[in-house]
Amino acid sequence: MRYPSNGTGGRPPTRLVAAVAALAVALAGVAGCAADGQPRAQPASEVAVAATAAPLAGGTSTPTGQAGPVVPVSDTLRFTAKTLDGAAFSAADLAGKPVVLWFWAPWCATCASQAWTVAEIAPRFRDRVPIVGVAGLGQQKAMKDFVTEFELGGTLQLDDRAGALWRRFEVVEQSTFVIIDREGKVVHQGFLDGEDLTRRVTALAG
Repeated sequence: MRYPSNGTGGRPPTRLVAAVAALAVALAGVAGCAADGQPRAQPASEVAVAATAAPLAGGTSTPTGQAGPVVPVSDTLRFTAKTLDGAAFSAADLAGKPVVLWFWAPWCATCASQAWTVAEIAPRFRDRVPIVGVAGLGQQKAMKDFVTEFELGGTLQLDDRAGALWRRFEVVEQSTFVIIDREGKVVHQGFLDGEDLTRRVTALAG
């Protein structure tokens, strides 16, 4: 490069030298690395694309189009109820899991004999095969006393004094177990003794 003379023996002005040095630094900053390890200048278009693709500072880069699986809710599990404690319950929340509905009454001797088994296995399989009690044919106080007496506090218990769920599932006697598979299909409805109940729940959890 040829610099204009400024009367100082042909040396370039100090400010001009500084500007050229700054330009050299800027060009070095956009240099990449070629396959042979030698630096190569990065085209301006590549610099622009890299700046656009970079995530915002402090943000999180989340892949698009990767929503979690949607579990369909079968007609069998499209019902709501209240628990014995008054909390809202939606069976749709159990979609995708095997579910056991246990229809019982507080004065039922057969239900009392099965309660110990339910109290034992329900907490163990809660996350894989929920067992939900459906109390009916009695008063709320008697139902709560039954839960306390047989240590069923670790099992979800629905208050069905009005019999809505009993009618929905066409339950005509107690004690009745309704087993619903992962697809929402009823695979058993009727009586189960403690041993058979344990065997079936264990198989569903596997």
